[in-house]
Amino acid sequence: MALTPFQQQLRDRVLDAEVTAPPEPWRPVGRGMVPVGGLLGIGFATDPGTGHDLVLVVSSSGHGLFDAVTGEKLEREYDPEEDPDGPDLSCPGLGPVADLRIPVAGLWGGGLHTSADGWEVEVVAPEWPHHRVLLVGGAAPAWKGTHGETWWHVFDSSWSTFRAAGFSPSGRTLAVATSSDLTLWSRA
Repeated sequence: MALTPFQQQLRDRVLDAEVTAPPEPWRPVGRGMVPVGGLLGIGFATDPGTGHDLVLVVSSSGHGLFDAVTGEKLEREYDPEEDPDGPDLSCPGLGPVADLRIPVAGLWGGGLHTSADGWEVEVVAPEWPHHRVLLVGGAAPAWKGTHGETWWHVFDSSWSTFRAAGFSPSGRTLAVATSSDLTLWSRA
């Protein structure tokens, strides 16, 4: 099935856009990309002590909990009792959120928040199976604005399999998860 001229224009627009850092107020967390072999999914919680967003990472070798402001690994469970289960695909938390069940998005399905306070995330695959993550600021969708001004191509999953992308419930953290890594950006 051939693309319409409009569809071809959209595809070309995304393919021509270079990966670029998100604009202010977004900043990379830690060293940027955190290697996580066999990453299956991620979910968010809030640290009851600091108020920071936390990221629960589910991988083939266990579960890990990261501070989404500092990038620090807070907890690690090598042999968790369960993987995401139930209608909300949740699993038990770790450390400061051990008493919570955390919904997870990734290989099993589910999803993260795609909009937060004037920002949106769009995931596109013009060269499937490689996904691109676009951060959109303002009211205009990516196909109407200018790359680097109203939308930013912030991630290209050309080296591993895309799992999930989206915001924390607070909207202060943007995460992209692939089968090999976790990338986080934060804003004050």
